[in-house]
Order: sequence, then structure tokens, then C-alpha cells
Amino acid sequence: MKRVYLLFVLGAALSVNLSAATPERPNVLFIAVDDMNDWVGPLEDEEAALTPNMDALSASGEVFSRAYCSSPACNPSRTAILTGMSAATTGIYLNDQPWRPHMPDVVTLPQLFRENGYLSVGLGKIYHNRYNGDKASWDVYKRFGHGIWPEDPVETEYPGKGQYDWGPVDAPDPAFGDYNCATEAVKFLSEPQDRPFFLGVGFIRPHLPFYCPPRFFDLYPMDEVVMPEVKDDDLEDIPLAGKKTAWKYRGPNYKKMESQGDIMRRAIQAYRACISFTDEQVGRVLDALKNSPYADNTIVVLWSDHGFHLGEKQHFTKYTLWEESDRVLLIFRVPGVTEPGTVSSRTVSLLDLYPTLAQLCELKDVPTVLEGRSLVPLMKDPEEAWPYPAVTTNFYGNHAVRSERWRYIRYENGDEELYDHDVDPNEWTNLANDPAYASVKTDLAQWLPTTNAPNAPREEERKH
Repeated sequence: MKRVYLLFVLGAALSVNLSAATPERPNVLFIAVDDMNDWVGPLEDEEAALTPNMDALSASGEVFSRAYCSSPACNPSRTAILTGMSAATTGIYLNDQPWRPHMPDVVTLPQLFRENGYLSVGLGKIYHNRYNGDKASWDVYKRFGHGIWPEDPVETEYPGKGQYDWGPVDAPDPAFGDYNCATEAVKFLSEPQDRPFFLGVGFIRPHLPFYCPPRFFDLYPMDEVVMPEVKDDDLEDIPLAGKKTAWKYRGPNYKKMESQGDIMRRAIQAYRACISFTDEQVGRVLDALKNSPYADNTIVVLWSDHGFHLGEKQHFTKYTLWEESDRVLLIFRVPGVTEPGTVSSRTVSLLDLYPTLAQLCELKDVPTVLEGRSLVPLMKDPEEAWPYPAVTTNFYGNHAVRSERWRYIRYENGDEELYDHDVDPNEWTNLANDPAYASVKTDLAQWLPTTNAPNAPREEERKH
């Protein structure tokens, strides 16, 4: 059954009073990364890109090693994070569904900080595309975009279109939007602020197209690029609903990538290069915070909106309910609360960001509709009993329930998948049709949403 949790139901024993550790209300540095999967150092993945700055942040804070998105697409994921409500509740399932016209009275996370006297500043991609400039959320908002975008494709052997391109672009760093976004954040942190602030900094890379300066490609020589494990018959035990989603959203001309290994190898090289490029920008912002007057009184949270496939389960891009689309990096560093180098292996959701930050900053008038749970108990004790799985929704009526051991998927038509991560981390064996696991499915199914909101109007529908 679906559960709605009020922010402070955990009780007074779990309340946090940062005033004992710091004389003022804490600031918040809220760093978002787009389309970054678990190929990052803090998650100790053997396929990890080089991420020294994210590694350093994790060493100074707490990593949630089993963190999952609410939806594996930009707009529904970010809408869920910033409103505290899942797609199944709001009806925001797609990238072209404007959320503010559909929910004019919703109080977003940065909006709540504004209403509590904070200066709310947004830089780069926090919401999705043009919805970033939501006037109720920000005192100040600045957009940066992708920056340089070559007229001709860089990847000449892949017949893609639009954003389906990758490769080194030899241009000065300020030609890239994310570099300028970090520069603006550095400037903000170097200036005196007359009130506590919520600073959202959103980086676009490693979102397609995978463009960044050549020096990041030099980190990954082609003959050393680690390719994901792919099983040739992996989709044979996938139900039709799962196959249809995978085929529809795995990128144009995927078969050519699959049959010509060098194309996929270059894409993977470019993806890792873009992660390292973003890591450098994260480092610039964190260095500015370290050298600012706000270093000891600023909560840092870094998250990715969802994951990304690069060949696993014969899929390229996102939009699935499988592990590669859903697992994300989540790091908190909270002065006086988190211990350096801490890892919590409990299963958490990005829906938990809103109630966690509201509790840590002791905000008032917190919406009662929040569906996540404050992670403060796991900051006090990373191995605290935590029986809650993470639920991910991919389009209307399709959901995955991820516990510490299991992933259970149920599609709108009733098709199912079940994977035992203790023995099958690649999700190669679907156990859903094995009667021996009927009770496992029953236990996990109780967490599925009991209602599915109708699709919110799409952009084109609003024009007519």
C-alpha cells in the first residue's frame, strides 16, 4: 500500500538542533547532476569514472550507497524531488508535462526555503529545461544551457540525430555551460550574504550529447575503456511490457552500436569523460565553499536525477525500471551531524531529500503531502533499522520496488519481473514466474502505489 508520511512523525527523539553546533541557521548547497549513473568512485563500481572531487566529498560526509530515483527521466524525477511527491501522485510522468500549471499551489523545496527567510538562488539545471525559472522557487535564477554544440556530428560513424552524439570538443572551458555555471557558483560563495541561503547548482553533463574538452578523454584511452557485461539472451525472460519499453527508448539505431563495438566503446569513453568533466566543476564549487566564510555552516547534498544504460540489458539511455536507470549517487555532508567517511547501505529514495533538508534546517510550515522520509536517523546511525524500499515509476502505471536485496517490477498490464541482487547484481535472471518467490512478490507489492494519477496535460495539449 502507498504510505504518506508527515515530516516529523519520527518523534522528538530524532529532532536535530543545529544551533548547538552552529550559531546561525545552516546554508544549503544543493548540487544536481544530470543522467549520471553509478559509475562513480563513491559507489566503488569497477566501471567507475575518475571522480576525485566527489570522492573527497564522500570522504567528508555520508554516502547513501543504495539511493534510487523516483522516476528515470529528468522532468518527472526532478518534479518529484522538488515537490516531495511521486509521479503516481502528481501525474508528471513525461518530460513535456509542465508541472507548475498542473500544480499551481504546490510549495517546492526552494520555495519553502524562501518562505522561511532564506535567499533562494538557482544556477543551471535544477528543474527540467524551461521549468527551471519557476518564479515562486527562486529569488535569483540563471540559466547556462549546454554551451557549445558543433554544427556537424563529432561521432561520424553513428547515424544518430539531435543529442545522440559524443566526442571531444576542442574549445576553451568557458564554451561549456557547466563551466560557467560553476563559475557563477564560485562567485556567489565568494561574496558576503546577509541571510542564510539555499544555493542550487545544476550540471547538465553527463547528459547527451557527450561533449567535453579533450583532456577528459585523455583519461580514458580507448584500449583501456571498461565495457559493461552484456548477456546476449538477457531479454528472453523479460515480459512483453518490459521489452516494449526497452526497445522504444533505447536510442535510435541501437543495433549499429551493438554490432560495431568501437561505436559503443567511444560512447562509453565519452560518458566517463563527461562524468570527470562534471566532477571537476563540482570540485571548483566545493573549493570555493571551503575557502568561504560559509564552510562550517553549510549543508552539502549532491545527487543525480537518475541513472543511464550504456549497453546493459541491451539498452542505451534511461527510461527503464532496471538498476542502471534507477540507481543514483547521493551524498550528504551536514556539519555537526554526519560523520566523515560514513556509508549507509539502507535503501533510500530521492523523495527523501525534501523532508531531510526541511528537518535539518528546522523549516516551518512544511507541506503535509510529502511522501519521502527524513534521512536524519540514518545520519545518526547509518545502519539504523530501515524497512522501507524505494519505489520508482516509469510512465503511467509502471513501478519498481527496490529493497536491499530485491527488485520487483510490475507493469501497467500486470507483467512482472523479480531479481535477487544477492546473487544476480546484473539482473539477468527474472524470477517472477517461479512459485518459490510468490511470498517475496507479495511482500514487495504492498509498497506499490495504490492509485495512479492520470497523465498531466502535455505541452502541446496546453496550446490548444
